Amino acid sequence: RYVVLTAKHHEGFTNWGSPVSWSWNSVDAGPHRDLVGELGQALRESNIRYGLYHSLLEWFNPLYLADKESGFKTQSFVLQKTMPELYDLVLRYKPDLIWSDGDWEAPESYWNSTSFLAWLYNDSPVKDTVVVNDRWCNNCSCHHGGYYNCADKYKPGTLPTHKWEMCSSVDKLSWGYRSNMRIAELMDEASIIEELVQTVSFGGNYLLNVGPTSEGVIVPIFQERLLALGRWLDTNGEAIYESKPWRVQMENSTNSVWYTCKGLVVYAIFLTWPQDNLLKLSSPVPSPDTQVTMLGLAGALKWQKSPDKGLLITLPCVPPSPISAQSGWTVKLEGVK
Repeated sequence: RYVVLTAKHHEGFTNWGSPVSWSWNSVDAGPHRDLVGELGQALRESNIRYGLYHSLLEWFNPLYLADKESGFKTQSFVLQKTMPELYDLVLRYKPDLIWSDGDWEAPESYWNSTSFLAWLYNDSPVKDTVVVNDRWCNNCSCHHGGYYNCADKYKPGTLPTHKWEMCSSVDKLSWGYRSNMRIAELMDEASIIEELVQTVSFGGNYLLNVGPTSEGVIVPIFQERLLALGRWLDTNGEAIYESKPWRVQMENSTNSVWYTCKGLVVYAIFLTWPQDNLLKLSSPVPSPDTQVTMLGLAGALKWQKSPDKGLLITLPCVPPSPISAQSGWTVKLEGVK
């Protein structure tokens, strides 16, 4: 339940009136609007957390190129551009999250990351609420940060010990907008849901990217994908929001059943509807008090103890109609271990 806006990407254009990006910002040029401020206000009115993406480096900035030429022995770019902008973003917009990027070319001693983070967590107006990722210098990813990104589209394979986030993009070939993109190059609804479910089962957050056009429009195909995911979450969000990883993340026999939990309640999310309408779950241990329901469907489902281990759940003869178009369904298990 958070949105991350690109306040500044690697080309250096800022989506707010940065005082150190004269004429190369969204107030002086383009829409002549403070996009960072406007979106922040709209999100907070909707009770959604606000994150700001900010690139440490700028590909074409002469100050950065000169620092790079010196082997990062000079810090003109950091002192005159990067750090003033980061402090300005925090003081002006008080973000809930700072999504740092552009870290990979230089060490912490160049970026002054630790001094900024020390201020952020000790003295800034968001010191008690802010969250940051792990991209603050060239050897920081997957080692330091409030949560880890590790790499774009990172998939751990086993349960990480540190909070993490998987950032993905609807356009499989780009994080921006491409006017020449083709349908086959976009993630479909089923793929997005699968990525979300796998990520949350492993204790991660899912950040899904869409690139707006130069006019700031989210094109219809991206809208369709986001709305489809929203509809799926309307039904299955109980198994996603505020959930935690269960003792087992997925069924060993298949990668189409994934688990989450909340307290004593276990959720099994299955991505493929079984042909015989019989869902076999090997991992949960049933008890006489076990109850099985399906999110989005009224009433209990019949189940029986599996001859070997786990339980067999009898599903409706066809996927129930409010959720028939979905690519993932959730059974709620109470009274299992």
